Amino acid sequence: MKRTLTVLGLVLLAVAAGSWGFLVHRTSTQLAVYQLPEPMQPFFAENLDYLVRHSVRPDQRRNGDSTEGAKHYIDLEAFGADAATKMPLKWAPAVKRYSVDTLLKYGYVPYWVQTMKERLTNAFRSGNKDSILFYAADIAHYIQDAHVPLHTTLNHDGQLTGQKGMHSLWESAVPEIELAGYQLYEQHAPVYLKKPEEAIWKAVREAHTLLPQVFEQERVVSKSLPDSAKYHIQMRNGRESKRYSSAFARAYGRNLSPTINQQLLRATHLVTDFWYTAWVDAGKPELNRMLKAPLTEEQRAAWQREQQSFRNNQLLPDKLLRARQSQRDNGGE
Repeated sequence: MKRTLTVLGLVLLAVAAGSWGFLVHRTSTQLAVYQLPEPMQPFFAENLDYLVRHSVRPDQRRNGDSTEGAKHYIDLEAFGADAATKMPLKWAPAVKRYSVDTLLKYGYVPYWVQTMKERLTNAFRSGNKDSILFYAADIAHYIQDAHVPLHTTLNHDGQLTGQKGMHSLWESAVPEIELAGYQLYEQHAPVYLKKPEEAIWKAVREAHTLLPQVFEQERVVSKSLPDSAKYHIQMRNGRESKRYSSAFARAYGRNLSPTINQQLLRATHLVTDFWYTAWVDAGKPELNRMLKAPLTEEQRAAWQREQQSFRNNQLLPDKLLRARQSQRDNGGE
């Protein structure tokens, strides 16, 4: 999620609708593992539950770390006209042009992804298992955030256009309702990123171009539903809570389709590419030596069945999507 949330607010939002924080972050991270090349797969497969579970850790850190929030977004309008194409691709020249304080105020997710890539590369190079897993989970989160259109604008919650609540509608309510109908498989071979900075900026730019339809389709659906059907209102701790209704989210999702699904897949592919690139840049270290034990034939067969379920877009029906398993195990998070 974007901007600061209290622990209670984060929990209530997750319970109410799921989010990229709890549903799509975890889903995307799981899918990214299936796309890795053979030399990387056994290690990532053995630690898949860890990676999925901790892919939301950067959001959780925001509750106690005031510096965390700006790493998740970039408000492009704050950096001037055509900032999406004119901003420096790397941190040092961006600081020289805008100052650290400005970047901390308006966000710097594409620069932070580059920092995390270097940390993951160093972790691979050192052979430190805990560090590899830590940075692999963290970088996945930031890459995924860079694919959310509302993470690229000052109008991050529709608050500037009378559409407050857009953030949770787009990244929370709609995916929770529609995930069962999403295409979770799209063929993708890992790509070595010669210029990682260009790859993450491309993702930010593409997400930013989606903003007009993100806001316009909310207006279109609003015209078709009265306020009584548009919002769900309830009292929480003596305060009125107002959010978009499930009926509105369904209609909005239909109008946007397949945008959110496509962004999920694009994020997944880029997570795979960054993991792969960091591993290659570290010299392709042997990861199997960090396995708890050599894979048994039974484990190999189970993994092959899971990959086949992924390729058949059957992870949900086969009850293999860990994001959903986590929700059930934790009472909906």
